[in-house]
Amino acid sequence: MNRFIDINADLGESWGHYRIGDDDAMLSIVSSANVACGFHGGDFNIMAYTFAEARRKGVTIGAHPGFPDLWGFGRRVIPFSMHEIERIVAYQVGAARSMAAYAGHELAYVKVHGALGNLTEKDPAVAHAILNALKAVAPDLPVMAIALSHLETIGRDRGMTVLSEIFADRAYTEDGHLVARKEEGAVLHDADFAAMRAVRMIQAGAIETVSGHMLPTRIDSICVHGDNAQSVEIAHKVRVQLEQAGFTIRHGTGA
Repeated sequence: MNRFIDINADLGESWGHYRIGDDDAMLSIVSSANVACGFHGGDFNIMAYTFAEARRKGVTIGAHPGFPDLWGFGRRVIPFSMHEIERIVAYQVGAARSMAAYAGHELAYVKVHGALGNLTEKDPAVAHAILNALKAVAPDLPVMAIALSHLETIGRDRGMTVLSEIFADRAYTEDGHLVARKEEGAVLHDADFAAMRAVRMIQAGAIETVSGHMLPTRIDSICVHGDNAQSVEIAHKVRVQLEQAGFTIRHGTGA
């Protein structure tokens, strides 16, 4: 078992005068920041600020592309073709890489957001489309994939560097997929429970389902969403309990 673990959060999701989450507080807790690229959230000012703050605080950064859906925060499935998904991802990764360079920082990975990311759990065609985009525009960047997803397995089959991710604040079905947000209990709000479960999963190297069953998986990173009212509290308690359990918090590269 690795004695280090990455804590990541979805940040930079504000837009103009509209503020989502407490990015400054989260950047003092997490080791990696998945920064929105302007399609589901974020804009050029927010991106530049978030990348610069991450650099100042020593936080690793990744691009966080999603569906072009500011109205729905990227959490609605939009029926784009696979070629369109490739271009959606390529466009956003390019924007993120440029704004990171502008801010004096450097992208270290790509993590797909929301509904687009969730599709990679069950739809191999979407996973291939995302990987095609990365192969074309950012073949040097690892992809952070939901553990037990098609993106994880296909990415490794295609020779990509893959970081396997679990979620501290999301419930899991018995087959290891994320419980749909429309279902009660899909998002966890109890910080103490989320932190204790996070430690259990990482120590076991497994996803814990709603019934308590453990599904073995590789785990490189654990995510706390940045847009929930309890985000800062959950991230803080996850970090404290992991460190008390003997883990070093840092971004790591998968094999």
